[in-house]
Amino acid sequence: MKRKGIILAGGSGTRLYPITMAVSKQLLPIYDKPMIYYPLSVLMLAGIREIAIITTPQDQAQFQRLLGDGSQYGLDLTWIVQDSPDGLAQAYLLAEEFLDGAPSAMILGDNIFFGHALPELLNAANSHTEGGTVFAYRVADPERYGVVDFDGDKVRHIVEKPKNPPSRYAVTGLYFLDGDAPKRARHIQPSERGELEITTLLETYLADGLLNVQSLGRGFAWFDTGTHASLLDAGNFVRTLTERQGMQAGSPDEIAWLQGWIDSSILAERAEIFKKTQYADYLRLLLEDKMMQPKNG
Repeated sequence: MKRKGIILAGGSGTRLYPITMAVSKQLLPIYDKPMIYYPLSVLMLAGIREIAIITTPQDQAQFQRLLGDGSQYGLDLTWIVQDSPDGLAQAYLLAEEFLDGAPSAMILGDNIFFGHALPELLNAANSHTEGGTVFAYRVADPERYGVVDFDGDKVRHIVEKPKNPPSRYAVTGLYFLDGDAPKRARHIQPSERGELEITTLLETYLADGLLNVQSLGRGFAWFDTGTHASLLDAGNFVRTLTERQGMQAGSPDEIAWLQGWIDSSILAERAEIFKKTQYADYLRLLLEDKMMQPKNG
């Protein structure tokens, strides 16, 4: 079965108050594009075209106004409501009918990944249909995350927000799991916080010898934009890339075109929608650049 995607874009965003009191965190700008463009682009780079987006009831209409049914990108989007944020692993219960036994790649709506070798890394994870693959990234503040406890090169545990972190490697918000994820999620117990923790779910895979932890090295950037500072850092990072290289990060329009999911006429129409913006100019330049060869020719 083909792997399906999940973007978890719910939650209340309280750490970003007051700016998220009126708008979803995942709709905030990361430089020149809404935040959700970036996790959406990651799933697209992995070749995933069937994607469920989980939102709060009050925010869903705004997301739908932005992304529609996904056909403009050659995607098939499904919309799922999360009435209350009861932990990341809850996403697999909410999306169980959508997944229908298929393996999945879930990404958190506030996570941004960048790296030249990212598509190869994603495709490698996508090729493993049994068990799960997660990605670890070295951070300065591991106590904010689920942290990998290593025993040499072997992963011993994944610890949620430890006071004394066993390493500086945080588990990022991107999870490639097999079709058993919903069934496993149904059998885990809520934590002391009353949530279905993603680390608890991952531990079940680890206990069965079915979890691959892939470290992201120095050539990758990962941002968890859950704080005001990290939100600003991510925006500045994207701006630097855009201004310095004249290239976009997190452009679903570009990825859809290069993947051959939309043709050049659709990309030209998309450029017209964005009018006289830098993003529109970039899409027009893609069409003029003879070195860019989309898969559909």
